[in-house]
Amino acid sequence: MTTVPLRADERIDQLYSKDIQIIQSSQVFSFSLDAVLLGAFAQVPRSAKTLTVDLCAGNGAVGLFASQQTNSAIIEVELQPRLADMAQRSIELNQLTERMTVLNQDLLTVTTKIAKDSVDVVLCNPPYFKDQPQSQKNPNPHLAIARHEISANLAQILTVTSDLLKMTGKAYFVHRPDRLDELFQAMAQHRLAPKRIRFVHPKADREANMVLVEMIKDGRSNGVRILPPVVVYQADGTYGKEVRQLLYGD
Repeated sequence: MTTVPLRADERIDQLYSKDIQIIQSSQVFSFSLDAVLLGAFAQVPRSAKTLTVDLCAGNGAVGLFASQQTNSAIIEVELQPRLADMAQRSIELNQLTERMTVLNQDLLTVTTKIAKDSVDVVLCNPPYFKDQPQSQKNPNPHLAIARHEISANLAQILTVTSDLLKMTGKAYFVHRPDRLDELFQAMAQHRLAPKRIRFVHPKADREANMVLVEMIKDGRSNGVRILPPVVVYQADGTYGKEVRQLLYGD
């Protein structure tokens, strides 16, 4: 691994199963299990001729995790300069600069830099919560933007996703189950059809609190597959086998 400079509030965390190191800071943003699960759920083509774009990239976690299953170019798109800088340094840390880049740009304008209908895969771990007047937001603006739809809402993100994707290109999202109806409506309006869905449950006897969705542009309707659920914790509070393996490897 390469050495990169760190700010006083930064640390380097490692996803041991992928041998990936990521610069983190509690002051701005830290990746969590949803990013790990999305990186594992996504099926990114191996070919170096393909292009993958990670929207709402944050500190680059999802794209970095997905980089291990492909030789393709990956572009991380992140609005916040501090997070974009962290993502860039994490790319350098993992010696992936030859095929990973960061665009510090508003995703709503990203088609000025990435051509429409040119992308094979879009990855996205978007803000989960609507920006409503009564919403309680974190006073830290970095965290507020990461969690609430302040800079872009779900419909806008899906518009950009559809614009970027080639015909039959695929997108992979992680979101909250209570917004699935809205997600499906917006997908249908933007030529995106669901293909695989996987729910994530904190424990076997608890309701799902995350959902992973694979969608395809201009794909046929119907034929949606509901995969077996991910159960994060066992009854004794330790990680389930699948999650433990995703975090720490064999």
